[in-house]
Formats: sequence, structure tokens, C-alpha cells
Amino acid sequence: MTQMTIIVEFETHDGREEQFLALLRDHALRTRHEEAGCLRFDVIKPLGEDRATVPNRIVLNEVYADEAAVAAHERNPRLPEFRAATAPLLKSRRLMLGKVLDGFAQAGLTPDQLNASNDR
Repeated sequence: MTQMTIIVEFETHDGREEQFLALLRDHALRTRHEEAGCLRFDVIKPLGEDRATVPNRIVLNEVYADEAAVAAHERNPRLPEFRAATAPLLKSRRLMLGKVLDGFAQAGLTPDQLNASNDR
């Protein structure tokens, strides 16, 4: 079974990044809870070479158990609503679908499961 990744780079319109992030964080959290095949859903703020945040840019890195899990995500009934709500906030959206080659991605613990009792 080959794990799959979805990487999306978003560019927001000036002054719309926080509004977009609020919608995106909700979407990420709900996806992790609703879709068993979603192993990771990271919302990333890119940094430049000087380590300063890149304005108006957000990147997603999602890891899914397999192609069937990606297909299930694509059929999530919330996705069209999310895209419609965020479209006016975005200058651009670039999506890349790929196969995980290194085999190191794994389900592990979700952020809501992390606590001091999990420390080793």
C-alpha cells in the first residue's frame, strides 16, 4: 500500500491571510477527525532564506494512507463549500499529488492525542 501526499501552495490577496487561515485550520481539523485515511494534515507558513515569513503564502502537506483515501478526501462533501468560501481570498492555488517514496510517513499520534503521558 503506497501512501499518497497532497501538497498545495496558496497565495492570498493582501490582508486576507488571517481569514483564509481560519477557514483552512477548521478544514484541516475536521478532515483529520472525519477521514480515517488522512494520516497528516499540516498547515505550513513558508519562510524565506532570511527566516522571515513569506507574506500571503500558506502551504499544506497532507498524507493519506493510499489512493483510496485520497479519492475519499476528494469526495468529502465539505470540499466544494471550503473551496467556494476561500476562492475570493486567494490569488492562486497550486496543487501537487504524489506518492510517498521514503516510507517514513506514519499515522502516529494526532495533535489532540499528544499529552505528557505520551512522552518517552
